[in-house]
Amino acid sequence: MPLIFILLILLVFPTLEIVILIKLGQLYGIWVLVYLILMAILGIRLIREEKQVMASRFLQGISQGRTPLRAIFGTAKNFIAGILLILPGVISDVIAVILLLIPAPKVMPGDSTNTPDHKSRRAANDDVIEGEFRRED
Repeated sequence: MPLIFILLILLVFPTLEIVILIKLGQLYGIWVLVYLILMAILGIRLIREEKQVMASRFLQGISQGRTPLRAIFGTAKNFIAGILLILPGVISDVIAVILLLIPAPKVMPGDSTNTPDHKSRRAANDDVIEGEFRRED
């Protein structure tokens, strides 16, 4: 049953995109072509910029004690949105915009907690300096 549902979606989606593009082409003419070219250019730029930012976002997340899952999730989401913008069609563009508007989750599984108790533990008596020493005579 799920296989039939997936095949149905794969057949209906492009057909619906073509029907909508034909209707919009009849209404707006050449402006639909301009729109499709602009969306493809935006999709290509999004993918190129995401490639440049990906490594720094990944390393920044690790240095802040977070799992790389957040960076991977954000990058994958933007790559998929870029690909959907490149594909000609209004429905795929709407899905891409929705993907871009989804915020990243605040806490991911495996993130370290940055509470003051874990950052620095202070001694009860501030006059005590802890350390090791060795007496040399």
